[in-house]
Amino acid sequence: MRAVVQRVASASVDVEGNVVGSIGPGLCVLVGVAHGDGETAADKLASKLWNLRIFEDEQGLMNRSASELGLPLLVVSQFTLYADTSKGRRPSFVAAAPPPEAEPLVSRVVESLRSLGAEVATGRFGADMALSLINDGPVTVIVDA
Repeated sequence: MRAVVQRVASASVDVEGNVVGSIGPGLCVLVGVAHGDGETAADKLASKLWNLRIFEDEQGLMNRSASELGLPLLVVSQFTLYADTSKGRRPSFVAAAPPPEAEPLVSRVVESLRSLGAEVATGRFGADMALSLINDGPVTVIVDA
């Protein structure tokens, strides 16, 4: 599993003109699932996200996590994180897990985060979503599990 994590002042996801999830401040997390990923990877990713130290402490160093600060996460599925652009101009998505395999694992990440104590907003799996955010920093990191 792979995630692109952005520290945000605010973020929201819109489906068909309706906001289905929003947070602020916190973490906006795009989650991709590859073939062969399983529940163990989903749980590991959730733990990494919840404990990722990318918020500033009193000295201005990135030493605080969403868990320490009680900040929410917005989790949005994103199969394009597994795009292969090594050949030609059109990305290949063969490394991304198909929807029936990916959807339960994205849900597992959300459930695992909630079991750790996180407040989690979500997008809608498979929907055409419009994501709006204000990146804080900017801080953007890639997390693999």
